[in-house]
Amino acid sequence: MPTSTLPAVQRAKPPEAEKITINLGYVDLGQIDLLVAEGFYSNRTDFIRTAIRNQLTTHSDAVKQVVARKTLVLGLQSFGVAELEAARAAGQALDIRVLGLASIATDVPPELALATIQSITVLGALQASPAVKAALAGRIH
Repeated sequence: MPTSTLPAVQRAKPPEAEKITINLGYVDLGQIDLLVAEGFYSNRTDFIRTAIRNQLTTHSDAVKQVVARKTLVLGLQSFGVAELEAARAAGQALDIRVLGLASIATDVPPELALATIQSITVLGALQASPAVKAALAGRIH
């Protein structure tokens, strides 16, 4: 008897990182290149990531205090149609506060986002469809 397999429903996986661009002075850039050439770092990106991680470690206590004071979710917070429909059914208006990545599923219609999301504060990155971002523009801080 032949068996049939149904395709698995997959959610889009958020990217592991956000690309940023920085401007550096020539002397700073030259010093980084020297450290790379001498084998201290594998490339410029390795140096910059290491420097950022060191600064975040230095200020980790301050970050923890602010996260607690501002009641931020640390890490990834995702919202799909089901979560927003449940909030709407409960008569809840969401105040989304994230340090990391806030993700609103691509199938969330702008009308549902407007009906359920009162405000969004993201320190990091917000992923949502262009239509949802446009609809919520006045509520993103």
